[in-house]
Amino acid sequence: MDEREQRKKRPTGQRPTGNRPKRKPSVENRRPSAAREEQRARRAQIVRAKKKRQKKIGIIIAIVLILVLAVAAGLFLWQRYGGSKETADLNKYYGITAEDDLAVIVDNTVVGAGGKIIDGVPYIEYDTLRKNVNSRFYWDANESKLLYTLPNGNITVGVDSKDYTVVEEQKSADNIILKTDGSSAYIALDFVKQYTDMDFKVSKNPNRAMIVTATGDTDVATVKRNTQVRYQGGVKSPILTQISKSDKVTVIEDEGDWKKVRTSDGFIGYVKKSTLNKQTTETISRDFTEPEYTSITKDYKINMTWNNVENPTANEAALGELSAAEGLNTVSPTWFGIADTQGNLTSIADTSYVEYAHNANLEVWAMFRDFHDGLSTQEEVTQVLSYTSKRENLENQVIAAALQAGVDGINLDFELIAEESGVHFIQFVRELGVKCRQNNLVFSVDNYVPMPFNEFRDYKEQGVVADYVVIMGYDEHTSGSEQPGSVASYDYVKAGIEDTLDAVPADKVINGLPFYTRLWSITGATFACEDYRMNMQAEILSNAGAAASWDEKTKQNYAQWESDGTTYKMWLEDAKSIEEKMKLIQQEGIAGVSSWALGFETADIWNTIRQYLN
Repeated sequence: MDEREQRKKRPTGQRPTGNRPKRKPSVENRRPSAAREEQRARRAQIVRAKKKRQKKIGIIIAIVLILVLAVAAGLFLWQRYGGSKETADLNKYYGITAEDDLAVIVDNTVVGAGGKIIDGVPYIEYDTLRKNVNSRFYWDANESKLLYTLPNGNITVGVDSKDYTVVEEQKSADNIILKTDGSSAYIALDFVKQYTDMDFKVSKNPNRAMIVTATGDTDVATVKRNTQVRYQGGVKSPILTQISKSDKVTVIEDEGDWKKVRTSDGFIGYVKKSTLNKQTTETISRDFTEPEYTSITKDYKINMTWNNVENPTANEAALGELSAAEGLNTVSPTWFGIADTQGNLTSIADTSYVEYAHNANLEVWAMFRDFHDGLSTQEEVTQVLSYTSKRENLENQVIAAALQAGVDGINLDFELIAEESGVHFIQFVRELGVKCRQNNLVFSVDNYVPMPFNEFRDYKEQGVVADYVVIMGYDEHTSGSEQPGSVASYDYVKAGIEDTLDAVPADKVINGLPFYTRLWSITGATFACEDYRMNMQAEILSNAGAAASWDEKTKQNYAQWESDGTTYKMWLEDAKSIEEKMKLIQQEGIAGVSSWALGFETADIWNTIRQYLN
């Protein structure tokens, strides 16, 4: 029976027994397994797709994070290194507080709100003008006059007027020249330019005047591309102005990657070096002729002495002292003074004295001083010098007295000058200098050794308008000093001459020598001093039983002794100390010497001075 028949006879549900050959599953039996495989494959595909999506999302998140970090870093770098677009407050930059204010820029300095725009005309305030542009302008607030001293006289301008006077000639300007606002005076820039070597350019928004007084070589550069001028070097500094390609700027200085520059319309700030073309040099010159203040000069070295005469009777007594002074060529008797605050003169001038001096081949430069006579305080002297009418009265009187006496010159010795009176003093020097030259009188001016506290005496201007500038090279230590010391140590004299030569030509400088010393007495922590003539020193030392020895530092003989618990010190002025000073004077090549005072000296002094002047 074959297998098929056996299957037919087998009861339903009965499994075959025994070993049967394995059979391949039928198609129907294989289908569930394939479906599962397909399901697994689909699940795997879904998992892979999910992972792929997750990976893609992770990449996107990473990219986003990178972008966020990059943006944050960029913002940080921009905030730290990127250029600011902030613009500076220009009113604050220029110091402008009112609508009619005019900012003033002079060369490479922003001066500030130093002017006004009045009826469309630019004006500069007087103090700003005098300190920064032209110090020769002088404002008389007491008599409401503006003056400018020319070599032959004054220009005079009144308030709210187009008219002015040049010496005696009447002239007229296009605009009102002088305006006032309270205590301030304002001068039209066009008028200033007539008498000043300068150019100016006025710009708006805000109102400003760019004034250029510099001459000679200056560094410039052109702009490569449009850029900004910033208040300080650095991209975060506020912007002052924009400048365009090919604009020219004046280069002031280098500061790292930045250059400090000035624009033609008055902005001073910083630009990147990379925005400028190669720096070049230009020469600034203008068609302006400076006024020439001529001088009366001698073709020999001046050997002058001051003759301190207190009254007319003393003039006659001084003649014998003059006869003993070998080598002198000039004498300055103390003859003229100020009688009162109205500007009147006192005089003890003596024509017989002048005649005697001339017969001895001596010129007479009569001293004109502001102390000893009618005035005694700085305030009183200011009362005279700060009024034009009082100055003119004084000037005219002293010129008349000098001509009447037949003197050869005037030696101005004004020592009661306060700092606030300096501007009035120097105007007096200008005016008197002009009148002396017009009358063929030599004009010399006495001064202290230059120090920061007496700069107001304006040594440079004196060197222009006076014939000689005399430095009183003594009084290094006085009763008001903090400690005892020499009247005129070598280094003190040397510094005085050299500092004067910084402002005044050597052929106009005369150095004053002391014919006196001071005896210092020191008891404990207190000290005092007393003046002694040079010709009294030997007697003092002899009476004290003291001897002097050479001090190389001061280049003087020095003596010190004790008596009754007091220490005495004296730095001597004698032929040896004067010789050291004369060597210095010869070395510096200055115009000569003067000495204080005739009659104080020892006989050997004159030969010492003479040998170094010839």
